[in-house]
Amino acid sequence: MSDIPFGFNRPSEPGDENDPGKQDPFGAGNMQDFAAMLHQFADMLSNQSPGGGPLNWNLAKDIARHQVAEKGDPSVLDAQRRAVVEALRLADLWLNEVTTHPAGIRTPQAWSRSEWIEHTLPVWSTICDPMAARMVESMGSAMPDEMQAVAGPLVGMVKQMAGAMVGGQAGQALGALALEVVGSSDIGLPLAPPGVGALLPSGIRAFGEGLEIEEDEVRVYLALREAAHQRLFEHVPWLRSHLLRAVEDYASGITVDLSKIEDAVSGVDLTNPEALQQALGGELSLTPEETPQQKAALARLETMLALVEGWVDTVVNAAAKDRLPSAVRLAEAVRRRRATGGPAERTFATLVGLELRPRRLREAAALWAALGEARGNDGRDAVWAHPDLMPTAEDLDDPTAFVEAKDTDIDITDFTEPRTDESDGSGEKPDEEL
Repeated sequence: MSDIPFGFNRPSEPGDENDPGKQDPFGAGNMQDFAAMLHQFADMLSNQSPGGGPLNWNLAKDIARHQVAEKGDPSVLDAQRRAVVEALRLADLWLNEVTTHPAGIRTPQAWSRSEWIEHTLPVWSTICDPMAARMVESMGSAMPDEMQAVAGPLVGMVKQMAGAMVGGQAGQALGALALEVVGSSDIGLPLAPPGVGALLPSGIRAFGEGLEIEEDEVRVYLALREAAHQRLFEHVPWLRSHLLRAVEDYASGITVDLSKIEDAVSGVDLTNPEALQQALGGELSLTPEETPQQKAALARLETMLALVEGWVDTVVNAAAKDRLPSAVRLAEAVRRRRATGGPAERTFATLVGLELRPRRLREAAALWAALGEARGNDGRDAVWAHPDLMPTAEDLDDPTAFVEAKDTDIDITDFTEPRTDESDGSGEKPDEEL
């Protein structure tokens, strides 16, 4: 590899081997070539995100949507939309009997895969921008000082190139995830806008393949899971920010392995934008720093994801067990999907270097079940009133001690925010607002 970061070399040309320009890779001719190449990239980079963030989210969205379109992304039919809305409303009615948290879905929706990308992109940008900022800054600062001095303001364009590169990778990851999700809460994070619950008819159909269970039953079970997640995200005031902050804290400790990029562009002709764009098209290697802060963020995130998923499993199975004949089989299918590392884990490993998996899902579900048996739904759900009341990783090791130690005289209404919408608590709005 060249001693010059990113391996920038002057393209070969005829002439005297003692030509000073060939001795000095930062000679005037090479800088002119470099500047010309950067200007040729300007059109490609004009698609930069309007918010001015480090990652080119417009490019990411275009790539993701193109990817799902290639695989097939039919529009949601009216009959499918009605079936999803009815399933989400029915799910909330059933959940009213097994949890004290009120309905969280004010606007039930059915999404196509491209609509999933569109509606969840704002949350993805919040999660991924800290990592992207570190990556783009690292790539820009890795240019030789001599080259930065000559390029001047064009260095900013190099960072835009990096943002486009990271945006392309993010788009590929989100496109792959959109092909497999069934709703807005598959990965345990609040991706949908507040008050929105959504299912993807194409995802429901794909999930049910091979299970030999009627699609209506699969749809209602997945609607129960979506509606249960939204009750937590909507009515546990601290949970949404707590989860997203844990992901951001973890992502802020990411470092970028630039060696693969240096190898890819070593010897690339700087006057050939297509060649350089192709060289920068591979995946980046993200290396988490084993700092105490990042370890704590990871432990906090994994525990909270397990608690969210464990609670959802508990209330959904309670609501479904006497109503859906295949509830046990569906619960096991969901658990296998989460435990074996599905699309969510691959996407997060690509975007923020994080394997997003509720590793202790069974222990968390057992703890919530024990709480419910000991003090009923009210006492179980009251634990969500404040983060200081939540079980820790150590509590998952000994749920009996946690159940016996906690105060049962907690009124969840002391901690939750009053409803400000005109909903009656059933999760529905007047027909004209749906």
